[in-house]
Amino acid sequence: MNYQGTIIKESLEDNSLLEDVLILSTKIEPVNEKHQTPWLRQWTLHRVEIQEQDAERLAEVISKKLDYSHGGAWYADYKNDKFHFIIYKGKVFKVSRDSKEDYQRAKQYGVSLGIPEYQVNFSPEIKI
Repeated sequence: MNYQGTIIKESLEDNSLLEDVLILSTKIEPVNEKHQTPWLRQWTLHRVEIQEQDAERLAEVISKKLDYSHGGAWYADYKNDKFHFIIYKGKVFKVSRDSKEDYQRAKQYGVSLGIPEYQVNFSPEIKI
């Protein structure tokens, strides 16, 4: 089963990887103080679909291309009914969708990087 999730264009050092995913929709969101990215004016949120056979490879590619140059931390994520890929710079979590413990580890890691807790609200209860 294919994966769906979100990739924020501004989170990437190199946007060329967006050519490897199907963009289902795009939403532009003005940045506010809550986002904690004052160097940006907007976030371009791409809702994407990723082929199941490409999910692990693409997670590694995204992990290498997330932009941490401004001191802020980013992540990308996508999921299907069995697994949820939560991707940080240099680290990929492949979480079983029914494991609260795995979700907690991925969330704690994101918070440790400085990502606001409300942004890493991963949970097995959140549907695709």
